[in-house]
Amino acid sequence: MSAAGFGIYVHWPFCAAKCPYCDFNSHVRTRIDENSWTRAIASELAYVATELAPSHKTVTSVFFGGGTPSLMGGNAVGGTLGEIAKLWRVAADVEITLEANPASADAARFRDYREAGINRISLGIQALNDRDLAFLGRLHDSAEAAAAVRLATSLFERVSIDLIYGRPEQTTAQWRNELRGALAFGTEHLSLYQLTIEEGTPFAALVRTGALIPLGEEPAADLYETTQEIMEDARLPAYEISNHARPGRECRHNLLYWRYGCYAGVGPGAHGRLARKAGRIATATERLPERWLSRVACDRHGICEIIEVKPAEAAREHLLMNLRLAEGIDLEDYFAQWGIRIDCERVAALADAGVVEQHGARLMATRKGRLVLNAVISALAETGDPSTIRTPGMSSVRG
Repeated sequence: MSAAGFGIYVHWPFCAAKCPYCDFNSHVRTRIDENSWTRAIASELAYVATELAPSHKTVTSVFFGGGTPSLMGGNAVGGTLGEIAKLWRVAADVEITLEANPASADAARFRDYREAGINRISLGIQALNDRDLAFLGRLHDSAEAAAAVRLATSLFERVSIDLIYGRPEQTTAQWRNELRGALAFGTEHLSLYQLTIEEGTPFAALVRTGALIPLGEEPAADLYETTQEIMEDARLPAYEISNHARPGRECRHNLLYWRYGCYAGVGPGAHGRLARKAGRIATATERLPERWLSRVACDRHGICEIIEVKPAEAAREHLLMNLRLAEGIDLEDYFAQWGIRIDCERVAALADAGVVEQHGARLMATRKGRLVLNAVISALAETGDPSTIRTPGMSSVRG
């Protein structure tokens, strides 16, 4: 098992409404037989534990994502956690996160989650003004968002909030005010995502017709820089491109992903990365909820893909994930695991361009480098040209 730990991701695919920017595997359903779904998740967990991940012994984090997991009842959450505890050892300090929507946050439900074992709540606030909340298709208003944060912080020691910035016509001054309002809640963790237009979403259709004009690259880069400055001043620096936390309060489950650890994914549309003697495997489950449920009834699981990750691809994934982190990648550990040396001339060219920096064996993307991370990865993996990397506000990089 990876030293990064071993995690379980549980996907609850149901939402009360589909947001126009969202390309996650989420589905609106008016009736859900929660007992059937909980039994099916338990069946898939058992299959993964016995057939795919018998060597993964101790669970260090569990994450309920979606969809809207806060539509689950406390019994469903508790039953799922009980099944995990039957199948694996669970670390004494395990981190157990549940994503919650302010529209489905209430005191009784949150108390049930705490009793079930949830010890960290991630609230999808997304905006702190009613106009932009309506634009983003959210069911809550700003007053409900604030009430949800107060409720969560009164019941859980660990609370994170999500915000989306880079909205059309959003100004730096507006974002500064909104971000300061978010910081005033006093949570330990903020996930701050730039709005991206994903194919297949209603926003993508609006962009094609000209009804929605995304924020330009330069203003978006300015908002990113503003975000870093404000969060660093507030002592919640970025430990990953979009995630900020007080030191020591980072999301351990997400760190597991970015440190290229192993995790099982269960539920419709969930993905996993597991270690086998012959190497890594990637798993994916059936996306459509009803089809997934039928597959579980027939086969004990809804997994539709089990793919061996070739060493070269695993090495690239490792590089990409590690360089998302402020801590970067240890090049000696990377060589020990994959037998690959990163070309020092390419590193030097990228360092001259200001997109990476190196301290001993550790290589990190700079703030500018994170804006063009895919190009940096391509250059380090020798599939791209370091001299062609551009960042907003910079001319062509020359090594």
